[in-house]
Amino acid sequence: MEIYLVGGAVRDELLGRAVAERDWVVVGATPADLEARGFRAVGRDFPVFLHPETQEEHALARLERKVAPGYRGFTTDFAPTVTLEQDLARRDLTINAMARSADGRLIDPYGGRADLERRVLRHVSPAFIEDPVRILRVARFAARFAALGFEVAPETRSLMKQMVSAGEADALVAERVWRELERALGESTPRAALEVMRDCGALSVVLPEVAALFGVPQRAEWHPEIDTGEHLLLTLDVAAARQAPSTVRFALLAHDLGKALTPRSEWPRHHGHETRGLAVIERLCERLRVPQEHRELALLAARFHTHVHRGMELRGSTLLEMLEHADAFRRPDRFADFLEACECDARGRLGFADRPYPQRARVEAALAAARSVALDATERAGLAGAAIGARLRGKRLAAIEAAVPRATQSE
Repeated sequence: MEIYLVGGAVRDELLGRAVAERDWVVVGATPADLEARGFRAVGRDFPVFLHPETQEEHALARLERKVAPGYRGFTTDFAPTVTLEQDLARRDLTINAMARSADGRLIDPYGGRADLERRVLRHVSPAFIEDPVRILRVARFAARFAALGFEVAPETRSLMKQMVSAGEADALVAERVWRELERALGESTPRAALEVMRDCGALSVVLPEVAALFGVPQRAEWHPEIDTGEHLLLTLDVAAARQAPSTVRFALLAHDLGKALTPRSEWPRHHGHETRGLAVIERLCERLRVPQEHRELALLAARFHTHVHRGMELRGSTLLEMLEHADAFRRPDRFADFLEACECDARGRLGFADRPYPQRARVEAALAAARSVALDATERAGLAGAAIGARLRGKRLAAIEAAVPRATQSE
């Protein structure tokens, strides 16, 4: 039995990056061999074991054979006769198909180290086309390594286009799409993932609502980049630079989906896109089984981002209504993420990245003023139920109007 360090740990070590986790491949062993040494089986589809001390994953070397369309259309063979080179051959990219032996020797049968030096994301073998999840993984690695100059190899792009044309992307299951999408959005250059998926046609399959934004014009005075899809990419650039959480990044992905529904006769204006997009977001989240916290923030950002953009001129009553609808008094942390999404949206326009955004500060001041008031016992005397709420609301409104007077009368 021989054990090899494989995959991302080897790749990141060669790139000089911190190694987040280590995965191992075991050659020449059976499940019984590992269990006899205290390893604990955890794999569902193929044998994966946790080391008794480090708890790091150890997988038996295996072969895969495509027998049906889609992500789960494989049979696996994990016999002790499977070699390390055979196991590495089933991996997606050459940079992920390297290993290190116990004595530190690099095993690189498919040119992964050379592709690291060339800054190329290249498939290992023609078997790449058998698993549609690899399209999403390539997009994710593009998002992770774009800042280092990595690009997808032309021949790999060609294979990805063939896969989409053959309908392989249609077989992707929701859980895997969401998992890869969330991780891609969290990388240093999330726009690269969308660009790679759009280039091969996968974006129109897995995120047709997002793909529909490209080619939709906006008013040049507010959006010098004009194209709505390009605006989306710019907002993700800003979010990545500000290290915004995944909920904010997904909200940005979804906040303008209503613009794809604007009749062409109304272009480049998009009156009412905020509410038109809500049903689209709901359907997208239902289809991909998006977590509730992501769904809620996306809906909030879509509905109210233009309110915050007009934050310097909103009446106190409008500010209070927005705070109430957003549940800002009970969930201030989520409201802070909502404001972060609004600021990324405002800065995600050509030439707007460094412009001041005082609207956020006024909305934050309105919330602070409203949260500072309460009803004492005297004010509650003789009141019950809705009357108490109305009295508190009146005090909150007065506090907002005193703390953040309107900058203009244009609302």
